[in-house]
Amino acid sequence: MHNMSDEKLLLRASRVVKIMPCVVQDLPYNCNNKVAFMFLTPGPLPLAPFWEMFFRGYEGMYSVYVHPHPSYNDFHVPRDSAFYGRRIPSQPVQWGTMSMVDAERRLLANALLEPSNQRFVLVSDSCIPVFNFTTVYNYLAGTNLSFLGSVDDPRRVGRGRYSRRMSPGITLGQWRKGYQWFEIHRNLAAKIISDRKYYDLFVKFCFRRPCIGDEHYLPTVVNILYPEMNSNRSVTWVDWSRVGPHPREFGRADVNGELLDRIRFGSECVYNGNTTNVCNLFARKFLPSAIVPLLKAAPLILGFDP
Repeated sequence: MHNMSDEKLLLRASRVVKIMPCVVQDLPYNCNNKVAFMFLTPGPLPLAPFWEMFFRGYEGMYSVYVHPHPSYNDFHVPRDSAFYGRRIPSQPVQWGTMSMVDAERRLLANALLEPSNQRFVLVSDSCIPVFNFTTVYNYLAGTNLSFLGSVDDPRRVGRGRYSRRMSPGITLGQWRKGYQWFEIHRNLAAKIISDRKYYDLFVKFCFRRPCIGDEHYLPTVVNILYPEMNSNRSVTWVDWSRVGPHPREFGRADVNGELLDRIRFGSECVYNGNTTNVCNLFARKFLPSAIVPLLKAAPLILGFDP
C-alpha cells in the first residue's frame, strides 16, 4: 500500500500509459486486458464469498481495489482471497458529501496505476454480480462505451439541487443526475481524474445537502465533456419502487430465482446498436443475511462452479 497524497496519486495516475486493448474474440485467453473491480465499503464485505465464486478461475483477467474506512481492520482476510492485500489508502466517507466523490476518484486513480486495467467497475459492500465472469467480461470488453447514468431530472431532487453560483462554469442546462455505481472505460476514467475545473466548482457549491455530489458530479462532467463516450445508462440494478432516499434492501427471505431472473432479464436496453434484455450485470442492495440463499442459487442460476 503506497503513501501518496491524493494530489500526487491523481497526477501520477493521469500519466500512466495504457496497454493497448486486445480484441474481444481472443477471450478468455491470450488477453492482457483486465476489469478493475473497485469496492467502496465502510468496512467488511459480507458478500465476499459470492464474489470469490465469481472470480474463481479468472486470475489475471481482473483486479480488485478496496476502499474501507481507515479504522477498519482487515487482518482476517485469508491469503488465498481475491481481496487479500487489495486495500488502498483511504479517507472517511460521509454519504451526501463530496467525500464520496473523493473516494471514487481515489479508487479510479489507484486502478489506473495498473496499465492493463481497461474497464473500471464501482461496487459497494451490498452489490453482487448477476452473471458469471465470462459474460460480464465479454459484455464490458465488447464495447467502447461506458455505462454511467446521466439524466436531466426536472424535479427538486434533480435541477432543484443546482446552485446558480456554479454558472457560467456549469449551467442549469448542463446539470445532470445519476447514481454513483458506474462502469467506465479507461479513457474516460483518465479524463475524470484529470478534471480540476468542475471538481473545484462542486467542492465550493455542492459540498453538503441538499446537493449530493456523488449523484451529480460524474453525470454532469461526462455530459459536458465526453457524452460520446457514454451509453447514458447503468449496468447496476437497484429497486427504487419504495419512496425514500435509499433503494429497497434484499435479505435472506427475498432472494429467489424469480428475483434474480427479473434482475437479469427483466429490462430492455441498447447494446452496440442492438436491443437486448441483458442490461444489468450487477445488483444491489443485498443485506449480509442474503449470502446463504445467494450461494445456494449461484451454481444453478448464475452458472458459477459449485
